[in-house]
Amino acid sequence: MFNFKTVKALIIDMDGVLWTGSVPLPGLNRFFDLLHSRSIPYILATNNASKTVDQYCQKLAGFGVTIKPETVMTSSLATAAYLEGELPPGSKLYIVGQDGLHEALGQVGFTIVHDHSQPVEAVVAGIDFTLTYDKLKHGALLIRRGARFIGTNGDLTFPSEEGLLPGAGSILAALEAATGVKPITIGKPEPFMLQVAMRKMGSTPDQTVMIGDRLETDILGGQRAGIRTILVTTGIDKPETIAQKGIQPDVVLSGLEELIDRWGS
Repeated sequence: MFNFKTVKALIIDMDGVLWTGSVPLPGLNRFFDLLHSRSIPYILATNNASKTVDQYCQKLAGFGVTIKPETVMTSSLATAAYLEGELPPGSKLYIVGQDGLHEALGQVGFTIVHDHSQPVEAVVAGIDFTLTYDKLKHGALLIRRGARFIGTNGDLTFPSEEGLLPGAGSILAALEAATGVKPITIGKPEPFMLQVAMRKMGSTPDQTVMIGDRLETDILGGQRAGIRTILVTTGIDKPETIAQKGIQPDVVLSGLEELIDRWGS
């Protein structure tokens, strides 16, 4: 039996857990009221590398929820933290991605180049809703010349109001097909981002719970980081997909409202 009283810190996915596209999911405001009233530390951890921290704060503010910027952890920020430990300051990078990735890598001092005319230490790829053939071309040529190939995350799909769209993993797959080089991925289900989140909160794995909607990223990532997991079925995965994918969360809930009822009692 899952004991909610032992939960001292949360890592929470966003897309499919807090909202779908531009629509907040039921219980969103009550959920944050509960966390804030009980002073439960949390990190909002998303594989979506397209948005900046400020954009996520503004999105939640539009739903009536106020959060601190330091509670947001994107795969862009995790990738920047990873590369800080791997490359010298000021190293040149080529990015296939959007504002969130450019901002995160630029803020820690990396030099961003915009084509294949000069060598780079790494090609870093994430979700890019403005993807062009030229972006893939520059990235592929640089990887073939020896640049490291880093992916923010391997999600093949991206949830939206229209349905599942191509995700960052689809872009990584295109670059891998063009180069024969497999990327190093940073986001969930790799444990690195969740370990960074726990360090930020000062929590240990036995105190921390991952809440997510996708088995092969959120739940598997939580398991690899040694923390308990809660699947909410408001996003990608449903109870029937658990057996299909062979990934078993500690708890399966219908959404934030059931979580509040279970935890708040």
